[in-house]
Amino acid sequence: MPQARMIDITSKPIVYREAIASGRIYLKEDTVKAIREGKIEKGDVEQVATVAAILAAKKTPEILPLCHPIPLTSVKVDYRYGDNYVEVTVKVKANAKTGVEMEALTSVSAALLTIWDMVKQYEKDEKGQYPTTFIKDIRVIEKIKSS
Repeated sequence: MPQARMIDITSKPIVYREAIASGRIYLKEDTVKAIREGKIEKGDVEQVATVAAILAAKKTPEILPLCHPIPLTSVKVDYRYGDNYVEVTVKVKANAKTGVEMEALTSVSAALLTIWDMVKQYEKDEKGQYPTTFIKDIRVIEKIKSS
């Protein structure tokens, strides 16, 4: 069995890299409405989730042990709402020797988990469970590499 190792990218050129990832958190309709109306007790959900997403992108090599540290040049976070979900889309950019898709995926994941943390009091049932709350469809939408 091969040993875990970081891939050697020494000889690769520095080029423009971009990745877009997204995912959804499914919530009660009343919770989504409360987020949109700014009525969540812990604060502005989009602001806090955005900061979490940016921090996660920057810290990806500390979370995923075999990822290379990459000098990110941009992390942009967008939100789209449905009746019972919040969709987070993150675009990460860098001029680097390796791609930024792991940073985009980590960023989306952190934003979705932050949303869950901020709204969990509204999502629990009488037994303290989350019967209708779940995160789904975290994926890379697009990856760009250009010289």
